[in-house]
Amino acid sequence: MALMTGEQYIESMRKLNLQVYMFGKKIDNVVDDPILRPSLNSVRMTYDLAQMPEYEDLMTATSSLTGEKINRFTHIHQSTQDLINKVRMQRLLGQKTAACFQRCVGMDASNAVFSTTYEIDQKYGTHYHENFKKFLTRVQQNDFTVDGAMTDPKGDRSKAPHAQDDPDLYLHVVERRPDGVVVRGAKAHQTGFINSHEVIVMPTIAMREDDKDYAISFCCPTDAEGIFMIVGRQSCDTRKLEGAPMDTGNPEFGGTEALVIFDNVFIPNDQIFLNGEVEFAGMMVERFAGYHRQSYGGCKVGVGDVLIGAAALAADYNGCAKASHIKDKIIEMQHLNETLFGCGIACSALGKPTKSGNYLIDLLLANVCKQNVTRFPYEIVRLAEDIAGGLVVTAPSEIDLRDPKIGPYVDKYLKGVSSVSTENRLKVLRLIENLCLGTAAVGYRTESMHGAGSPQAQRIMISRQGNLEMKKELAKKIAHIEE
Repeated sequence: MALMTGEQYIESMRKLNLQVYMFGKKIDNVVDDPILRPSLNSVRMTYDLAQMPEYEDLMTATSSLTGEKINRFTHIHQSTQDLINKVRMQRLLGQKTAACFQRCVGMDASNAVFSTTYEIDQKYGTHYHENFKKFLTRVQQNDFTVDGAMTDPKGDRSKAPHAQDDPDLYLHVVERRPDGVVVRGAKAHQTGFINSHEVIVMPTIAMREDDKDYAISFCCPTDAEGIFMIVGRQSCDTRKLEGAPMDTGNPEFGGTEALVIFDNVFIPNDQIFLNGEVEFAGMMVERFAGYHRQSYGGCKVGVGDVLIGAAALAADYNGCAKASHIKDKIIEMQHLNETLFGCGIACSALGKPTKSGNYLIDLLLANVCKQNVTRFPYEIVRLAEDIAGGLVVTAPSEIDLRDPKIGPYVDKYLKGVSSVSTENRLKVLRLIENLCLGTAAVGYRTESMHGAGSPQAQRIMISRQGNLEMKKELAKKIAHIEE
């Protein structure tokens, strides 16, 4: 079975023995929990679209390992066209869910680990690349959802991993056995971990020799013994419990993040991809970050398409769509959104093969893409709120609208243009609220700032990769400067 259906995916998640905690309680039924289920629905869309002939080229690929048709989220990029199709697929899924669909992290981790393990093996004669290929073959054949776990809590940022007062603030090896290692620590901001079958764990920063125990990468099931998850709060998350789906803004889809604890988890040797080879930790981090920064040129653009559409609808419903300043703001939103998409496509089109044969994006342009993502969605949000008006944050609840006594007053006084129902006007305003301020703002706004590295991380990489000395030589040649 190389491709699961959406329903098969849901049922496969029921079989896992996930240890998930939320609001101080253990969640016994993660699949059907009303707060968590929208995030599962978003992942399901990655399976549903792969079954549709009209999306086959974007959603599926041919495995370089088995020759079978597989979901693109489990694929190792074989060309620049693969990189481009990845970005186009992510935009499509953002349009379909208006939320984080969560499989990007595992896809980006897989491609980073694939090439890095190849180069480790070349230098040290290790077997990490074969370990990874066996793991990925199993993932492809079962169409598993894989999470990627990179971000450690980090503790005191001025201290290296080995120098922390609490050594567990970076995930590390605490015991070495003939058949494997035992690891302890945590991974923060884990998008989609609770909706994944497997996880790829990677180091979070470049390492030095003193940090050898922290230079560890591996895979394991998400329900492995010793792993448990603490779900993060989201703005407006408990609206899903109120029986008023309109107030959620997006009743069907959403995202989720968790703090994931690894409490003395045993990792067999054949699941290890990096184990003390400190000079390769930075390579793995840089490649993963590059792929993930490329991803934001797709997923954030798809969600942006929905927000732009919602803002335009709000203008229609408010009766001001023909105002020149409204038209200009919507044009600006589109300009910003398409610029992000252009960056995602550009870094893909200029990708090149690694020594292992898979394709890596142009790292400079991937960092430029993400630097723009740290800014443009915020401006798109500002313009959407401007167009929608103050009712985005002052509207009464759906329960008020449905109430026999006060509902007619809500309906009467919150009417926009006469041809549009008050209910529909409030629905689109709630969607805008969801994307700008509510649960979806986690993935669209704040993740745009800090996901795949905060702004300074991209600026450092742009400085390293910008080849300033070459540009100086160009200027000297044009100006006839001889030194």
